[in-house]
Amino acid sequence: MPPLFFSDFLHSFRYNKLVKKILISKNPEETMNFAFEVAKDLRGGEVLALQGDLGAGKTTFTKGLAEALKVNETITSPTFVILKSYDAILPSTHLQGVLEKVKLVHIDAYRCDSIEDIKSVGIEDYLGRDDVIMVVEWPEKIQELLPEDTINIVFKSVDEKTREINYDFND
Repeated sequence: MPPLFFSDFLHSFRYNKLVKKILISKNPEETMNFAFEVAKDLRGGEVLALQGDLGAGKTTFTKGLAEALKVNETITSPTFVILKSYDAILPSTHLQGVLEKVKLVHIDAYRCDSIEDIKSVGIEDYLGRDDVIMVVEWPEKIQELLPEDTINIVFKSVDEKTREINYDFND
């Protein structure tokens, strides 16, 4: 199977086709490279729902995405604070000479016992905004708040270093 690129996937989504793709990542660097490819096609307003067991690569992916978005802070999983917001720049604007600033909002809903838990940290201040890219770990805990067009990315551990990454959009 030829390599799959996120831009092809995003193009299919924009024309109302549900597309599912699978990527095999053999190490954390490849997971971060996948995040770089995803970042190239982000325009703001996207919600990325990252699913997978502990240690499956969700935070590694988010670190790669943050690097691609020129975030100048160290990315750690917001397990105890639930939500962290970072200043970022859309990669698609780098070559145009006009840097479009956005917020990268990283959510870890693992410790949320109710929708009120996530609301209490201000998720609704960020949802639906074109100047925000939201990454949600453990999205199943807050599914009812996420938009229909959420981008789903599922990480599965194959072995100690290898991950199977399935990605699709809700139809």
